[in-house]
Amino acid sequence: MKFLLINGPNLNLLGQREPLIYGSETLEKIELNLKKKAKLLGVELECFQSNSEGTLVDCIQQALGKVDAILINAGAYTHTSVALRDALLSTGIPYVELHLSNTHSRESFRQKSLLADRAIGIVSGFGAMSYSLALDGALDFLKSQKSGV
Repeated sequence: MKFLLINGPNLNLLGQREPLIYGSETLEKIELNLKKKAKLLGVELECFQSNSEGTLVDCIQQALGKVDAILINAGAYTHTSVALRDALLSTGIPYVELHLSNTHSRESFRQKSLLADRAIGIVSGFGAMSYSLALDGALDFLKSQKSGV
């Protein structure tokens, strides 16, 4: 099984960007820990980050037929990008939306997601652990689909 982790704008600055909101772990460390966990679960994990909306769309489109699920922290694009939504929906790849912070306890503009209504699940507010929970959720979802549960 293969999963794709996509991180959007400004997540490359984790560890130094507003640590009271986003935590002190770097994206590199989060990805390394998630790859270790994925390997233990028998999942190959590819990681990708970009600050560019078009590059993120290209990455999603190129995943078609190559991955079983997408874990996506689209950052600010969660609230604004119809293009990311359309790319995710056009591939038909199941995806989990994830966020480090609890977006529903933040500014009103962060409380609306253009991705959430079609995601297989949403994980928000658990810091770096949100990534691990998203991996678990996607894997459980795919296993239940295979077993018909």
